Amino acid sequence: MSDDLKPLRESIDAIDDQILALLNDRAKVVMAVGQTKKDSSAPFYVPSRENAIYARLCSKSTGPFPEDGIRRVFREIISASLALEEPMKVAFLGPVATFTHVAAMQQFGLSATLVAQKSISAVFDEVERGRADYGVVPVENSNEGVVTHTLDMFMETGLKIYAEILLEVSHDLLSLSGDLDDIQRIYSHPQALAQCRKWLEENLPDIPLIDVASTAAAAQLAAADRNAAAIASAMAGSRYDLRPIKVSIADNPNNFTRFLIVSDQFPAPSGQDKTSIMFCINDEPGILWRMLEPFSKYGVNLTKIESRPLKKRAWEYIFFLDMEGHIENKPVRDAIAELEPQCKFLKVLGSYPRARG
Repeated sequence: MSDDLKPLRESIDAIDDQILALLNDRAKVVMAVGQTKKDSSAPFYVPSRENAIYARLCSKSTGPFPEDGIRRVFREIISASLALEEPMKVAFLGPVATFTHVAAMQQFGLSATLVAQKSISAVFDEVERGRADYGVVPVENSNEGVVTHTLDMFMETGLKIYAEILLEVSHDLLSLSGDLDDIQRIYSHPQALAQCRKWLEENLPDIPLIDVASTAAAAQLAAADRNAAAIASAMAGSRYDLRPIKVSIADNPNNFTRFLIVSDQFPAPSGQDKTSIMFCINDEPGILWRMLEPFSKYGVNLTKIESRPLKKRAWEYIFFLDMEGHIENKPVRDAIAELEPQCKFLKVLGSYPRARG
């Protein structure tokens, strides 16, 4: 070791010792918080509190440590702290290394027990039966639209939306060799193939595209076939020892997927919330206008409107609305109360913190 490096490394070691001591001090306070929550039956996982921690720390930082680095480091500190309070089990739409898995890790960290499920309905079932504390499912993509099965599950269960996650999706073309000339077939999920359609047509127009159940399954197949490639996440490539042929091949670089965290609980207001509702209206002249009028009247901003056919009755529809604000906010509460008499039924799916966009 050079004489110039030795004092610098000694300084780093001393700082690391201070960080370690402070982490243990923090853990002791966290354990006391956990006991207080247990005594008062308060929820252990409060996403709005986590968002406030990230925002406060990023605003206080003077650099040069990057803001994304602050969030990642404290994501794991908070994850480990929650594990001290109470072991947390989270079901997600699998398999491992899908984008839903990435979203779950982004939200809950590596100290949570993340359990892959084979279907969206299985995720809901795990939470509804109490075998998982929370579930993570995709609900819409910025390019391909809604995941209808997720919306359908809210019609069939009593679970609520506890939080949302926005994940920037980067599709990479991966293979064992990393050589484009070796590729004779490409595997991926239909949505990933659709999101990369233009790039594939321009660069690999004669290569067969094969639909599989998930991007992770595509990576697994490519790992067993030297002449195959997968369109999948960098995490899937790392897990299955694949090399990138080309990174970020989606036609639209602004490619985000929104995921929902489902639970049997309602979180308290955070000040930066969204409310989601579902309802079925009576079919009569002018009803669509009257359905939206209360939100305009009370100044409630709608951020999404979606409809789904009722499976048991032809030509009748369920509407899903997202709006700014919490159900405990008077304008939101009043608008929904005015809408409800015009509906065959209405259900509040959740009021939850808005994801950082």
